[in-house]
Amino acid sequence: MILSVFQRLLPALGFLFYTAGSFAQLPNRFDVVIDELLPDPSPPVQLPNVEFIELKNVSSTAFNLRNWKLSDGSTTATISASFTLKPDSFVIVCPTSAVTMFATYGATIGVSSFPSLNNDADVIALYAADGRLVHAVAYNTSWYQNAVKSDGGWSLEMIDTRNPCAGINNWKASTSSLGGTPGKKNAVNDNNKDDQPPALVRTTTTDSITISAMFEEPIDSASAAFPGNYSINNGIAHPASASVIMPLCTEVILKLEAPLNSKTVYELIVNNVKDCAGNAINQLNTAKAGLPALADSLAVVINELLFNPPPNGFDYIEIYNRSNQVIDLKQLYLATRNGTHQLTGISPVSAVSWLLFPGEYRVLTENRLWLQQQYLIKDPSLIIEVPALPSMPDDKGTVVLMNMQGAVVDELQYDHSWHFGLVNDEEGIALERINYNLPTQDKSNWSSAASTAGFGTPGYPNSQLMGDAQVKGQVIISPPVFSPDNDGFNDFAVIDYQLSEPGFVANIRIYDANGRMVRYLAQNATLSSTGRFRWDGLDDKLNKLPIGTYIVLTELFNGQGRKKKFKQTVTLARRL
Repeated sequence: MILSVFQRLLPALGFLFYTAGSFAQLPNRFDVVIDELLPDPSPPVQLPNVEFIELKNVSSTAFNLRNWKLSDGSTTATISASFTLKPDSFVIVCPTSAVTMFATYGATIGVSSFPSLNNDADVIALYAADGRLVHAVAYNTSWYQNAVKSDGGWSLEMIDTRNPCAGINNWKASTSSLGGTPGKKNAVNDNNKDDQPPALVRTTTTDSITISAMFEEPIDSASAAFPGNYSINNGIAHPASASVIMPLCTEVILKLEAPLNSKTVYELIVNNVKDCAGNAINQLNTAKAGLPALADSLAVVINELLFNPPPNGFDYIEIYNRSNQVIDLKQLYLATRNGTHQLTGISPVSAVSWLLFPGEYRVLTENRLWLQQQYLIKDPSLIIEVPALPSMPDDKGTVVLMNMQGAVVDELQYDHSWHFGLVNDEEGIALERINYNLPTQDKSNWSSAASTAGFGTPGYPNSQLMGDAQVKGQVIISPPVFSPDNDGFNDFAVIDYQLSEPGFVANIRIYDANGRMVRYLAQNATLSSTGRFRWDGLDDKLNKLPIGTYIVLTELFNGQGRKKKFKQTVTLARRL
């Protein structure tokens, strides 16, 4: 009798032991993963018009999800129900009010205070009952890899749930006709093994003894927390400590034993750090580091801008660090001026700390993908996508670069007439600075980007870049043969002058081989000690001149009656 009662109770006791065991079982990192999200359910395809998160158990152990948490950093939802997630199974997590809508698709858990999934970008983290991090996802709209589906109604799905750390390389928009696959295997499910090592992409600096190392993907916290895996040159050596920042595990805080010196560029080298797939860092293991300074006047200059893009295109602004200091882009702001010359449209260059080292470029645009499709981009990491650029009209406008104290670092009042004289259609052609060290507002220091460079050089030296010439005489014309065809090679005849003192005035006339004046290039122009003029091969009416040898007559004089003339020749050539 006793035996038969025990036999009848055995199944129920087994279930209790099973659920108790699953509740007590603690997960390892990535045992359960966030494998599907619906951040923007509107307009709906066929799924409910409600956000959801799908969890998948990729381990061989069952877990009771009671007291597990989902958080976006500002709102945390706690799973209060007792629910056992079995191996290789799914559960939909949604707001409590939407449980009945999703129940037909599969197992569903409703939570109060469901973390709102931002449409454009967000970070969602899953924590076990004891607070340990299980998985985190930092998505953005580029993860859809589909411009139509990123507008709403389609879920984001993980391709290979055994590869939970690969980011955009392992996610894309669902291909299901419903718009998503809540409660079951993802429509995009496929093998997508991570065999690529992690990469160190950049550093930031909080203070003189704190460097943050930023990695391209989540890294293994055990290997990343060992200080001996990091070394810094110029007398710093190994850091005193290394701390991995949760939940994304893409940043490591390094505390140094010796302070960084200002105006010194350091190199951080990382070895033996692994990603969550076990791949050890390899070649992409170095990054510059330094202590940033406040940008003063002309430390960073406006170097190139596109203010008249093609239809449905986007403006861009390129800046260049011409100083010997490290500048933090988070401390720089862009603006324009209104009709009363007041600053307006002020916005930060970067929402996060981002170091600009001496001699480096950064490109600011509202649409990184469009820029990469339209122009040759040699280093995509130099492009910063911003929510909004200052208004830049097609005819003329003002761009102001300021530091965090409100002081103007550089300011450009551009005009479309600064484009190369023979350009008929300015649409899609960037305006490039010719020399970093000449005045920003000098219109002769700007020209159209060369056609051979694709009409723009965002992120690398300008096609019209011309360094400071080492002038040995008082007036030098270079090159001796120039070809004004806007191909980026010797498009101008440059007339460099160097005087013992300022205060001189110049007249520069250009004559053809028959002695006829064809261009009055400068008339009573007041000169500084050094400077330059340039001739674009056009006459006074901006007509194209024929090939041949031309005479350049430069007359210098000052108020004390001192005069000097220079008569030199230059050859105008054109491509056959």
